[in-house]
Amino acid sequence: MLDVVCGVIKNSEGQFLACLRPADKHLGGLWEFPGGKVDPGESAESALIRELDEELGVVVTVGLPLVPVVWSYGEKMIRLLPFYCQIIRGIPRAIEHEKLAWCAPQNFNDLSWAPADFPILRQVRGESVATGELT
Repeated sequence: MLDVVCGVIKNSEGQFLACLRPADKHLGGLWEFPGGKVDPGESAESALIRELDEELGVVVTVGLPLVPVVWSYGEKMIRLLPFYCQIIRGIPRAIEHEKLAWCAPQNFNDLSWAPADFPILRQVRGESVATGELT
């Protein structure tokens, strides 16, 4: 199982940062919370700080974790480790994504999200999610 981290970043208007995956990548054309793989020997928090710097050009503080999501994409299984994050330096740029968008929770359904992000969307909206949800 592959550990993957993602940052749930909220702006002052109560919107969350969504990132559009490049068309030529796995799950291309779908939206996701930004993040990436945890390297061997790396903590989830350190991986998230590194990934958000690489993908968005921002420095963040990592806050509270959300419920992890275990997800099978057929050929691979991931454990998605989401954390609330706050940007402390920089303005997000689409370095590794096609586009960025700030999205209010009531508008999450306007975007086509990667399947593993659905349980995180529900958590952000305050809906209950089972620990270690496998969908």
